[in-house]
Amino acid sequence: MQRFLVMVGSFLGAPFIAAAQVIPTIVPQSCSGVDCTICDLVTLAQNLLNAGIYIAVFFSAIMFCYAGWQYATAAGGPVKQSAKETITNVAFGLIIILSAWLIVDTIMRTLMGSESYLPWNNLC
Repeated sequence: MQRFLVMVGSFLGAPFIAAAQVIPTIVPQSCSGVDCTICDLVTLAQNLLNAGIYIAVFFSAIMFCYAGWQYATAAGGPVKQSAKETITNVAFGLIIILSAWLIVDTIMRTLMGSESYLPWNNLC
Protein backbone atom coordinates (compact mmCIF):
# COMPACT_ATOMS: atom_id res chain seq x y z
CA MET A 1 0.00 0.00 0.00
CA GLN A 2 2.83 2.35 0.83
CA ARG A 3 4.49 1.73 -2.55
CA PHE A 4 1.21 2.42 -4.29
CA LEU A 5 0.81 5.78 -2.52
CA VAL A 6 4.38 6.77 -3.36
CA MET A 7 3.84 5.83 -7.01
CA VAL A 8 0.55 7.76 -7.26
CA GLY A 9 2.07 10.72 -5.47
CA SER A 10 5.04 10.80 -7.83
CA PHE A 11 2.77 10.67 -10.88
CA LEU A 12 0.56 13.44 -9.57
CA GLY A 13 3.50 15.54 -8.39
CA ALA A 14 5.60 15.23 -11.55
CA PRO A 15 3.92 18.11 -13.44
CA PHE A 16 4.47 20.45 -10.50
CA ILE A 17 8.14 19.52 -10.27
CA ALA A 18 8.62 19.96 -14.02
CA ALA A 19 6.56 23.20 -14.04
CA ALA A 20 4.41 21.57 -16.73
CA GLN A 21 1.22 22.89 -15.19
CA VAL A 22 2.05 26.46 -16.20
CA ILE A 23 0.12 27.27 -19.36
CA PRO A 24 1.59 30.29 -21.11
CA THR A 25 -0.79 32.85 -22.56
CA ILE A 26 -0.70 33.53 -26.27
CA VAL A 27 -1.72 37.18 -26.06
CA PRO A 28 0.89 39.27 -24.19
CA GLN A 29 -0.17 40.66 -20.81
CA SER A 30 0.94 44.16 -21.76
CA CYS A 31 -1.55 44.24 -24.63
CA SER A 32 -4.89 45.17 -23.12
CA GLY A 33 -7.59 46.30 -25.52
CA VAL A 34 -6.29 48.83 -28.03
CA ASP A 35 -2.99 49.60 -26.26
CA CYS A 36 -0.99 47.11 -28.33
CA THR A 37 2.37 48.07 -29.78
CA ILE A 38 4.51 46.48 -32.48
CA CYS A 39 6.43 44.69 -29.74
CA ASP A 40 3.21 43.03 -28.63
CA LEU A 41 2.57 41.87 -32.19
CA VAL A 42 6.04 40.34 -32.41
CA THR A 43 5.48 38.59 -29.08
CA LEU A 44 2.06 37.40 -30.24
CA ALA A 45 3.54 35.97 -33.46
CA GLN A 46 6.24 34.16 -31.49
CA ASN A 47 3.69 32.76 -29.03
CA LEU A 48 1.47 31.55 -31.88
CA LEU A 49 4.42 29.90 -33.58
CA ASN A 50 5.45 28.14 -30.37
CA ALA A 51 1.87 27.01 -29.65
CA GLY A 52 1.53 25.67 -33.19
CA ILE A 53 4.73 23.66 -32.88
CA TYR A 54 3.69 22.27 -29.48
CA ILE A 55 0.30 21.23 -30.87
CA ALA A 56 1.87 19.67 -33.97
CA VAL A 57 4.34 17.64 -31.91
CA PHE A 58 1.56 16.52 -29.55
CA PHE A 59 -0.71 15.36 -32.37
CA SER A 60 2.14 13.69 -34.23
CA ALA A 61 2.97 11.67 -31.12
CA ILE A 62 -0.66 10.59 -30.90
CA MET A 63 -0.69 9.65 -34.59
CA PHE A 64 2.57 7.70 -34.22
CA CYS A 65 1.02 5.74 -31.35
CA TYR A 66 -2.17 5.08 -33.31
CA ALA A 67 -0.30 3.95 -36.42
CA GLY A 68 2.03 1.82 -34.31
CA TRP A 69 -0.96 0.16 -32.68
CA GLN A 70 -2.50 -0.49 -36.09
CA TYR A 71 0.77 -1.92 -37.37
CA ALA A 72 1.27 -4.16 -34.33
CA THR A 73 -2.27 -5.55 -34.34
CA ALA A 74 -2.64 -5.97 -38.10
CA ALA A 75 -2.33 -9.49 -39.41
CA GLY A 76 -1.12 -8.18 -42.73
CA GLY A 77 -2.58 -6.87 -45.91
CA PRO A 78 -4.06 -3.43 -46.44
CA VAL A 79 -4.27 -2.47 -42.75
CA LYS A 80 -0.53 -2.97 -42.26
CA GLN A 81 0.20 -1.01 -45.44
CA SER A 82 -2.10 1.80 -44.26
CA ALA A 83 -0.27 1.93 -40.93
CA LYS A 84 3.09 2.21 -42.71
CA GLU A 85 1.75 5.06 -44.85
CA THR A 86 0.41 6.84 -41.77
CA ILE A 87 3.79 6.60 -40.03
CA THR A 88 5.55 7.89 -43.13
CA ASN A 89 3.10 10.77 -43.61
CA VAL A 90 3.30 11.84 -39.97
CA ALA A 91 7.10 11.75 -40.06
CA PHE A 92 7.20 13.86 -43.24
CA GLY A 93 4.68 16.33 -41.82
CA LEU A 94 6.68 16.75 -38.64
CA ILE A 95 9.88 17.23 -40.63
CA ILE A 96 8.19 19.88 -42.78
CA ILE A 97 6.86 21.78 -39.74
CA LEU A 98 10.17 21.75 -37.89
CA SER A 99 12.18 22.64 -41.00
CA ALA A 100 9.83 25.57 -41.67
CA TRP A 101 10.57 26.84 -38.17
CA LEU A 102 14.29 26.42 -38.82
CA ILE A 103 14.04 28.32 -42.12
CA VAL A 104 12.22 31.22 -40.45
CA ASP A 105 14.82 31.23 -37.68
CA THR A 106 17.68 31.32 -40.19
CA ILE A 107 16.09 34.10 -42.23
CA MET A 108 15.42 36.20 -39.14
CA ARG A 109 18.95 35.67 -37.87
CA THR A 110 20.37 36.67 -41.26
CA LEU A 111 18.20 39.78 -41.55
CA MET A 112 18.99 40.86 -37.99
CA GLY A 113 22.71 40.31 -38.47
CA SER A 114 22.88 38.67 -35.09
CA GLU A 115 24.61 35.54 -33.89
CA SER A 116 22.28 35.09 -30.93
CA TYR A 117 19.58 32.45 -30.78
CA LEU A 118 16.13 33.66 -31.88
CA PRO A 119 16.97 37.36 -32.30
CA TRP A 120 13.41 38.45 -33.02
CA ASN A 121 12.56 37.82 -29.38
CA ASN A 122 14.96 40.59 -28.41
CA LEU A 123 13.55 43.27 -30.71
CA CYS A 124 11.59 45.03 -27.99
